[in-house]
Amino acid sequence: MKPERKYSLLEAKSRLEGLCAYQERCTFELKKKMQSWNIDLEDQDILISDLISNNYISEERFAEAYVSGKTRIKKWGRIKIRTELKRKFISDYSINRGLKIIDQEEYWHNLLHLTGRKWGTTKSEKNEYKRKAKTYRYLSSKGYETDLIRDAVEEVINEQQTSQ
Repeated sequence: MKPERKYSLLEAKSRLEGLCAYQERCTFELKKKMQSWNIDLEDQDILISDLISNNYISEERFAEAYVSGKTRIKKWGRIKIRTELKRKFISDYSINRGLKIIDQEEYWHNLLHLTGRKWGTTKSEKNEYKRKAKTYRYLSSKGYETDLIRDAVEEVINEQQTSQ
């Protein structure tokens, strides 16, 4: 027995338009939502194509909004952002376009801020190698590139040594 549909096609369309008007969404998120409403695949495709044609959803717009939010609010690095967008089945073209909007100065400032904060919380660690490893691991989990992490850690260490 097939589970009963939660909304009619017209009601689902209206609800999806409301979701998209409130916040940028991607096709993957909307399909998950429609599956929870027990809408069959044919109708899902119809609804998605309608939303795209009426400009309610745009992969490029979603990628740009996602990148902007994750760099400014969560202070994520490019690697983590790219990975999470791939998990949402966003195309490489849209991902690259979204990543281009990252302000390099803000990105570096975020990395230095996170580095300084993590370096400060590992003061109890007497072994500097272990302290660096913890900081590297943390920044890597945030999605920052290894060469930038190395430069940021060195800058924070040098800054703290000169201020003492």
